[in-house]
Amino acid sequence: MRTNRTIARGRRKRRIRGKMGGTAVRPRLAVFRSVRHIYAQVVDDGAGVTMAAASSLDPALRKGKIANAIDAAKRVGTLIAQRALERSVKRVVFDRGGNLYHGRVKALAEAARAGGLEF
Repeated sequence: MRTNRTIARGRRKRRIRGKMGGTAVRPRLAVFRSVRHIYAQVVDDGAGVTMAAASSLDPALRKGKIANAIDAAKRVGTLIAQRALERSVKRVVFDRGGNLYHGRVKALAEAARAGGLEF
């Protein structure tokens, strides 16, 4: 059974996605947050191509000890920025996926900005 929280998140997600889309010039940085992990993708919606991706399950991040979920989100943000810059992507549109801009989502966004992405 769906709770009011998941219904509200779905509404926010549809509302946000209706207003934005990724292009080749300015792709979309999509964030998905599960209970245990966080995922980020740089997507060109026009071509239907994922240009860069990173997650807390990435082997590059699993080597060291991750203290908590916020730390993992910061590392994912830094990694997605690095991979996007390798693909010559500097400017993105931030898609928080219906999640509130708080906690892990905010930490990922700020780390991506510090890594060189503009949004």
